[in-house]
Amino acid sequence: MTFELAKRLIDETNKTKLKVLQDELFKYAIEYSRIRVDWYMMEDAERKEIEDLRTAKHNALIDCCNILSREMIKVGEDASWREMLGNDRKEMGDFACYINLILGIKGR
Repeated sequence: MTFELAKRLIDETNKTKLKVLQDELFKYAIEYSRIRVDWYMMEDAERKEIEDLRTAKHNALIDCCNILSREMIKVGEDASWREMLGNDRKEMGDFACYINLILGIKGR
């Protein structure tokens, strides 16, 4: 995933009026990206200890993407960002990291 695509996807989610669901997506993206970095910095034995948690956070992130897009469609909003994101787990994890990056920069 490129920065440009991630920025576009985030911009598209920012158009929603369903801010509670968007906040949930962002919350799980931040949690997952934090675990992804921690996992990268760990030794193999430590990685095995948190693998189930990492997978659960990743699944929650994907669920949030699906829920937000489904609810956007229900209220007549454009949810084409979800199709652009696709279903590749690694790409979705990258998207979470970009959300964390962009929100972190905006928070300064």
